Amino acid sequence: MQDGLTLKGIREGVLVTVNPEQDWPSTVSALITRIDNQASFFKGATLVLQLLERSVQRHELERLVNLLTEREVVLAGVLSTSAVTQGATRQLGIAVDLAEVRAKTVQHRIDDFEQTPTHPERLFDDETEGAEAVLIRRTLRSGRVVRNPGHVIVIGDVNPGAQVIAGGDIIVWGKVRGIVHAGAMGDENCVICALDLQPTQLRIGSIINVSPPQKGKRRKPRPEIARVRDGHIEAEEWSYK
Repeated sequence: MQDGLTLKGIREGVLVTVNPEQDWPSTVSALITRIDNQASFFKGATLVLQLLERSVQRHELERLVNLLTEREVVLAGVLSTSAVTQGATRQLGIAVDLAEVRAKTVQHRIDDFEQTPTHPERLFDDETEGAEAVLIRRTLRSGRVVRNPGHVIVIGDVNPGAQVIAGGDIIVWGKVRGIVHAGAMGDENCVICALDLQPTQLRIGSIINVSPPQKGKRRKPRPEIARVRDGHIEAEEWSYK
């Protein structure tokens, strides 16, 4: 929480918990900086702010909403025990509790999923043992982008030009030829698994690995798991042991 923010994937979106002792301008600056630094992950995301007892005026909250809108990020809820903050939140038509956020967004998410099933925006809570994930049963072709704050599982291939960006792990029961980014909110303990792992770009947290051009005879495909070790990404045989 060096920048005063703690981010976590929940069912309703990305929960941003704010340090109540940090001044509001610094809080806004830290959040926008975090979003700009991870723009590919946050584009199209839904945020819920946890402000605790902090008092925020309408014009302060409205400015934040405008900054987020410019970055294609939706502020769906503001959770606070402050009557001032709750009043400002309601005046802007923003939900003040998670139940209200869920009621406003569930139908929208269903509609989006039915219209673009290969670009899901469903978000899950990672608190339970065996965290939930988005499951995609199709090959992701060039131009497709999948983003999720939790884990992502693909039963199919990730073709060149396709992207998978996850706050958690990425598992591909198929070939990876596109761009895959696990731990997109900064978690370098995440892993990427695939039956054939030859991506255009592999990223875990802030660590990036670009596959070199293929020369000569192509190696035989094998299941691999990639993880961060000693500050760089290593891939090894993926087995049940």
